[in-house]
Amino acid sequence: MNTIPILQRYGVYLLVLFAVALLIYILITLIQAFSLEQADRKAKEDRSEGVVNNIYYFINRTTLQQIQLSMGILLSGGVIATLVFCQVYEPVILVAAAALAFVLGMALPWFYFSSKLRKRAEQFESSILDLSLGLTSGLRAGQALPQALEVFSRRCEGPMKEELMIVIREYRLGLELPEALQRMYNRIPCEDLQLLIISIRLTAQSGGSMVDVLEKITQMIRGRTEFQQKLRALTAQGRFEALAMSLAPLVAFVLLFFINNDLMLPMVQTVIGWCAIGVMLTLECIGYFVIRAIVDIEV
Repeated sequence: MNTIPILQRYGVYLLVLFAVALLIYILITLIQAFSLEQADRKAKEDRSEGVVNNIYYFINRTTLQQIQLSMGILLSGGVIATLVFCQVYEPVILVAAAALAFVLGMALPWFYFSSKLRKRAEQFESSILDLSLGLTSGLRAGQALPQALEVFSRRCEGPMKEELMIVIREYRLGLELPEALQRMYNRIPCEDLQLLIISIRLTAQSGGSMVDVLEKITQMIRGRTEFQQKLRALTAQGRFEALAMSLAPLVAFVLLFFINNDLMLPMVQTVIGWCAIGVMLTLECIGYFVIRAIVDIEV
C-alpha cells in the first residue's frame, strides 16, 4: 500500500536533481553562447557585409540556434520541475507542458533579437530629420552633397552613423550617391528616407536647387515627426491598458494559487484544468493583439 507514495517521493527527488543539474548545464551553455568576443566578431562581419535588416546583425546563426536550444531545454525542465513540485504526475500534462515550454523557449531569443532590430529601425527613423537638416546646412555652407553627407556622418551616432558610413564607403568605391542611398533604404525601409532619396535623385537629374528642395522636404518630415510623437502620446494609455488587462488574470491566478492552494491545485493537476488554462491564455493573447491593433495607428 505504501509502495506508490514512496516511488512518487523518490521520483520527485530524482526529477528535482535532474532539473538542477540541467539548469547548471544550461547556464554554462548560455554564458558561452553570449560570449562578448563571439558576438562582437559576428557583428563586425555583418556590418562589413551590410547585413543589417535581419536579426543576424546582432548574432550569428549558430550562436542563435545554441541559445534557442538551451532556452527550450531550460524552460521545459523548469516547467516539469514546477509541476512535479505542485504534485502533478499526469504524464499527458507533463509531456504537453514540457513541449509547449520548449517551443516557447525556442521562440524567446528570436523575439528578443527581433525587438532589438525593431528598436534599431525606430532609432534610425527618428534620425531622418537630423539627416535632412544636416544636408541642408552643409549645402548652404557651400559643400557638395557627398561632402555634406560625410560631415554629418561624423556628428551623428547610432544606426544612422553606421548606415552613412556604408553609404560613403560604397560611394568611394564608385557607386552613384543616389544608388548608395537607395541601397540604404533597402536595408532599412523608411518613408521619410524614401522621400528624401527621391527628392535628391529628381533634383540631381533636373538640375534644380537642391537647397530649396531639401528645405521643403525637411519641413514635411518635421511635420510628420511631430504628428507621430503626438499620436504616440495619445495612444500610450491604450497600449498600457492592453498590457495591464492581459496580465491581470495571470497575476490573479498566481495570487490565488498561493493564497488558497487547495482551491487552485485541481487547475494544474487535471487535464481539464490545463485545457481551461490554455483557453484562457489563448483568449488573453487574442485580446492583447486586438487592442494593440486598435491603438497602433500607422501614419
